[in-house]
Parts: sequence; structure tokens; C-alpha cells
Amino acid sequence: MSGTPDPARTAKRLLRVAGRTYADEAGITLADTPSPLYQLLVLAVLLSARIKADIAVAAAGELFSAGCRTPRGTLAASWRERVEALGRGRYVRYDESTATTLGKGAEFLVEEYRSDLRRMARCADGDVAVLRRLLCQVPGIGPVGADIFCREVQAVWPWVRPYLDRKAREGAERVGLPTDIDALAALVKDAELARLAAALVRVRLDAALAKEVTG
Repeated sequence: MSGTPDPARTAKRLLRVAGRTYADEAGITLADTPSPLYQLLVLAVLLSARIKADIAVAAAGELFSAGCRTPRGTLAASWRERVEALGRGRYVRYDESTATTLGKGAEFLVEEYRSDLRRMARCADGDVAVLRRLLCQVPGIGPVGADIFCREVQAVWPWVRPYLDRKAREGAERVGLPTDIDALAALVKDAELARLAAALVRVRLDAALAKEVTG
């Protein structure tokens, strides 16, 4: 009898152990509506920095509590209020620059998309590469942030699926799963792909968690 791990079983355990999306962790009830989509974008900005994910998640929660749930809400909060919210989330290394960046990003979204990221999705017209380029036009979002947003938004934008970027595939390799995108995506239901992507990134970043999955 072969001792080779069963990929389907590993994927199921991976979802159980590490399959919480970062949006869910930040208290975002993700839906295809303007406010949660914007909140996800804010989270992607925060997670893009060289800072621990739990700090970025906490800072996002503090910003949302301070009213930064929409682009106009972010602009209604003063720069100092945004800095203080980030500080409460211990996002202290980048608090002032990020408060400025979030303000610029909010202004851009109001002017370019009337505060609604679904307009960006319509501009992308089903092309994920175009979506990534459009995301990278938003102040604070680069390639890393675009990947974060796409990994999570596939939960509510089916046309983005399967979005399993390099970081997710590196996580797959770490727990013995296939690194081919189609083979990896076939291990779970389409509706679970965002959770799978988050789980794969988590095990890429956390060797102990990866061992718990494979153990």
C-alpha cells in the first residue's frame, strides 16, 4: 500500500486547519457590493506592507471602526484619525504614510469609479490580467496587493476563479499538493477557492501550520 498522501484528503484538512480568509478574519462580510469590496481593498493595502498579517488585520478592523468602510468614509475621517486607528492596530511602522496613501486611494476611487469597485470589474470585462492592471492604478496597491485582492475576491467574483498565484502555489508545494493551477483548483469546490488560496498562503508563511496540515 502506497504511503503517498492523498491530495484530496490533504486539501480537505488544509481547509479545516487554515482555510479562513483574511477578509473574514478582518470582520469583512464579503459580498459583491461597494462597501465590503472597498474594505477588502483597504485590507489588501495593509497586507502588502512588510508587516505581520495579524497586525494588518487588526489595523483594518480599527480603520473600519473609525468609519473607513467606504471611500467617502475614509475621506470623512481626518488624516490624524486614520493614523490613530492604525496605531490602535499596532500598525505603527507605516501609520502616517499609510494614512496618506489610503486618503489618496479613496480620492482616486471616488473620481475614477464613483466609489464602486464593481465598475472596475466591468472595465476589466472578464480579463483578470486587466483587473490586476487596474488595481495597480490605485494608490497603495502594487502587484502584491493586487494578488491579495484577487485571491480573496474570487469568493464573490466567480470570473476571477481560479486565482492561485505564486505564493499560493508555493504553499501547495510545502504541503505536498500539486502546483499546477488546474490540478490544485480541482481539489476543492469552486466556492472554496478563496479559502483554499488563503490557506495555502498561510502555510507558506507558517511552517508549524504546514506541519499541522501534513502531520
